Amino acid sequence: MSKNVLVMGSFVADLAFRSARLPAWGETLMGSSFALGPGGKGSNQAVAAARSGAKVKFLSKLGDDAFGTIARDIWKSAGIDDSLVGTCGTATGAAAILIDEARGENAIIVVPGACFTLTTDEVDAAAGAISSASVFLTQLELPLDAVERGLMIARAAGVPTILNPAPAPTTPLPDALIALSDYFIPNETEAALITGLPVENVEQAKAAAAALQARGVRNVILTLGAKGALVVTQDGTSTVVPSFNAGPVVETTGAGDAFCGGFAAALAEGMPLLDAVRFGCATAGISVTRHGTAPSMPSRAEIDALLN
Repeated sequence: MSKNVLVMGSFVADLAFRSARLPAWGETLMGSSFALGPGGKGSNQAVAAARSGAKVKFLSKLGDDAFGTIARDIWKSAGIDDSLVGTCGTATGAAAILIDEARGENAIIVVPGACFTLTTDEVDAAAGAISSASVFLTQLELPLDAVERGLMIARAAGVPTILNPAPAPTTPLPDALIALSDYFIPNETEAALITGLPVENVEQAKAAAAALQARGVRNVILTLGAKGALVVTQDGTSTVVPSFNAGPVVETTGAGDAFCGGFAAALAEGMPLLDAVRFGCATAGISVTRHGTAPSMPSRAEIDALLN
């Protein structure tokens, strides 16, 4: 396999505020620390895939500003090809991340900015790169018509498609878009919102996966946090792949992105599905032991050491 992963997605600057607990509405808290760094689900997943050993191209748009410079710097350090990333007059997006230090949980507000100006024509212009990839990975921090066009181009070229439906959609996702997913990777919250079903245990997760497959998804990988990931294949076979304990949990912000990037890299190498999911779980297991999103993504050597 060529190990080529094309990631189409967002970059936003992460502004992370840490405090002893999350504030209530109308309340002002004194925080303990602040950090500015690279984020955006697409960019985070691209970094995870690149550090996992894949050759990654990223498709997106940035503003001509300081946050855009942060993006180019992190991609350069990770070895990501950013030749498909355009620059526009809209400001690069940003995410406000509030982190509860005691529980390691977070609440996030994302303003996507420049990446939300990506058009279907610009996706079409990248069709050659999409069609020559080993795996195509995208999320929902982009206009839905651009996401659908990218998936359509990949599907038509026989490139395996991965859709991470995050952030959780506030309006129903079209069946036509969902059905373009070879691998649909929601977490419990996203699966519940998309299907309208409760997802609070493994049996409920299986029911949600079946509902997604009824809408055209080929394989569902429903991430279950500390419980690992439920894999339901096209033939209806279900398996729970357990999570990895790589140390004390510091922050869960980047876990889903770590999983998706690691999984995409493993799939591009030709790993069998369950092995690729296990690889993604190991990637996520290491990421939660560190602060931040893109900076928390582990190297291939670290992932291999945990797996072995």
